[in-house]
Amino acid sequence: MSTNTTATATAAVGTATTTTGATAATQAAPLAGRVAVITGASSGIGEASALELAALGARVVVLARRAERLAELVERIEKDGGRALAITADVTDRAAVQAAADRVAAEFGGADLLFNNAGVMLPAPIEELAVGQWQHQIDLNVTGLMNVIGAFTPQLVAAAADRGVADLINTSSIAAQNIFPGFAVYCGTKAYVTHMSRQLRAELGAKNVRVAAIEPGIVGTELQSHVTDPGAQAWLEGAAQTMEFLTPGDIAQTVAFLAALPPRVNLQQVTIMPTGQPG
Repeated sequence: MSTNTTATATAAVGTATTTTGATAATQAAPLAGRVAVITGASSGIGEASALELAALGARVVVLARRAERLAELVERIEKDGGRALAITADVTDRAAVQAAADRVAAEFGGADLLFNNAGVMLPAPIEELAVGQWQHQIDLNVTGLMNVIGAFTPQLVAAAADRGVADLINTSSIAAQNIFPGFAVYCGTKAYVTHMSRQLRAELGAKNVRVAAIEPGIVGTELQSHVTDPGAQAWLEGAAQTMEFLTPGDIAQTVAFLAALPPRVNLQQVTIMPTGQPG
C-alpha cells in the first residue's frame, strides 16, 4: 500500500470513528440541545417526564405550585448531570404563566418542547351539584391548559422556524373517548384537550410544530388521592385489585419517544392503556 493510500485509509477510518462517535452520542442523548417545559411537574407523570427528558439530554424547566417539590426534583436532575430550572406558578394564573414563559426565554432562549401536563380529576355524580369541583376541573384542565399554550406557543413557533421542529404534547385521558359514570365533567375537560390538540396540530403543523395528545388509561399517581366521591373511590380501589396500573415512567417514556421522532413524523393522538384495563 502506498503512503498516499495509507493516509487516505487512515483518514477514512478516522472519519468513520468520528461519525460512529457522533451517532453514539446522539443515541445516548437524543434530546440534547432541546429546552423542555413540563407543567404539573411536582409529582407523578410530570415529575417522571422531567427526569426522563433530562436524562436524554434536554434542559428542563419544571413548573408547578409546590416549590419544595420542584427544588428537590431539580436537585435530583442536577445530581445526575442534567440541567434544570424550577418555576413556581399556578397555571390557572395567566399572568404567572406568562412571567414563567418570559423567564424561560431570558434564561434558555425559549422552549422547543412543551409537555402540558397539569390537571386534576374530581369525579362525582352530576346530581350532587358539586359545582366547586366542576369549576376547579374546568379552571385547571381547560383554562390552565390554554394559559400555557398561549404563553409558550410563540416560543415553539420560533424554535421550529430555527431548528425545523418543535413539540407541544398535551396530557388528555382515555376519558376523552370512553364513558365513565360519575366522571362527566372530568371526561368533558379531557375531550376538550384531545379535540383542541387535533385543531392545533392542523394549525401549527404547517409551521413545523408537532402537536400530540396523550390519552392514558389508569396511571398510578396521586391523582387518585384527590378523589372524594365514595363511589369513585370504590371503583378505583376495585380496579387496583384486578389490574396493574400504568406507571408515571410509562408515560414519560412515551413523551420522550414522541419528542425524539424525526421532524416529519407527528403522532397526533396516542392512547396508552394498562394491559388489563378493558376500556
